[in-house]
Amino acid sequence: MLSKLSSVLKKSFDKIAGAVFLDKKTIDLVVKDLQRALIQADVNVHLVKELGDKIKKQAQNEKIKSIEKKEHLTKLLHDEILALLGKEKKEFEIKKSKQVKIMLIGLYGAGKTTTTAKLASYYAKRGFKTAMLGLDVHRPAASDQLKQLGKKTKIQTFINKDEKKALNIYKKYEEQLKEFDLVIIDTAGRHDLDKDLTKEIKSLTKEIKPDHKLLVIQADIGQVAKKQAQEFQKVADINGVIITRMDSTAKAGGALTACNETNAPVFFIGTGEKMNEFETFNPKSFISRMLGLGDLEGLLEKVESAVDEKSQKKLKKKLEKGEFTLRDLQEQLKSIKSMGSLSKIAEMIPGLGKAKIPENLLGTQEDKIRKWQHAINSMTEEEINNPEVIEKQTSRLNRIAKGSGTTTTDIRQLLKQYKLLKEMTQGAGDLSNIDPTQGLNQKQMMKLARKFGKKMRV
Repeated sequence: MLSKLSSVLKKSFDKIAGAVFLDKKTIDLVVKDLQRALIQADVNVHLVKELGDKIKKQAQNEKIKSIEKKEHLTKLLHDEILALLGKEKKEFEIKKSKQVKIMLIGLYGAGKTTTTAKLASYYAKRGFKTAMLGLDVHRPAASDQLKQLGKKTKIQTFINKDEKKALNIYKKYEEQLKEFDLVIIDTAGRHDLDKDLTKEIKSLTKEIKPDHKLLVIQADIGQVAKKQAQEFQKVADINGVIITRMDSTAKAGGALTACNETNAPVFFIGTGEKMNEFETFNPKSFISRMLGLGDLEGLLEKVESAVDEKSQKKLKKKLEKGEFTLRDLQEQLKSIKSMGSLSKIAEMIPGLGKAKIPENLLGTQEDKIRKWQHAINSMTEEEINNPEVIEKQTSRLNRIAKGSGTTTTDIRQLLKQYKLLKEMTQGAGDLSNIDPTQGLNQKQMMKLARKFGKKMRV
């Protein structure tokens, strides 16, 4: 996301850090490149000019010793970009002590229905008993789309394709919805915030009394986000904003800074099409990722969204008994895949954002994971539970390779990885003593490192 701005920011910091003397020419060059990148990211021209003027003014401050000026300007540059996006992370907190209803509103095409499912999935993974309610009675495919997303995310979904009045749908399911900790409500949009949409939002709000009203806007509208946020604030008294399509546009900078200007906090951003490509918006972490410095908080959030707590507890019990099959490995591969592309994950790991990783390496690893998934799907239950039989009979290897569109080499690599992981789980000592919040203790880690260090391969 915002790859051009990210690249320029990295170069700007490097130029300041590497300059022998911070002369006027160097500063002008840094400011010019930065301003151009910000304008291309659709940030307001007046804000861009103010930022450039402030950097130049500080660079000319003779009171700052030359030896300290680099650090001073580096911090200034970081802080000013941070100020454009919003200095602090705005926490969106909900509690299980009482039922919470969140209504998503916005214009047509903003991605409300998909975002409804993403938000529901996000909280379901965090232990909330969650339901989705479809109140978009104007777009014919809305109900079907929400129903399909409900099946995909395994979240209870309430719709009524035949009903043409949104309030009637809510009243029909009102009692059933009381069983849930959290209800995410999808509403209809229009091409503009016209009288009909305004009337519908006010009517639903009065009857449903949602605890939160979140405006959904797409990043590719850029600075227009400011006008939308202001209009919806007046009409619907929104609590905050969710920005979608952050991965597919250069205008995301305009949408983020515009919302900050209106004091409408951005709580979440959608970074891709997958359900788990959805995260809380933290300005500091966002800038850190753009600078190639990683985002551990965001990475842990992705892991939490990808990992199903029940399945992990089930796996832990199996490992304690010394059981580990190819089906268990497949489930772990699914979790990795659901976190998004390996390139996106790499961006969030401190140090890897700036590392010169060969362009094709991460793609090769993703391709390998995909092939392993297909290979396991082509195996019999006997082969999945006892992979040793595959190596003993080459006819099985050939059959699996042919059925999965892979090669026998791919399958041998899978079996090698499986054996290594199984050996690791059996060699880690008594897994029942592992604190799930702390992981392996130092003694267990050293034991694993001695035993498997030389076997590890990317």
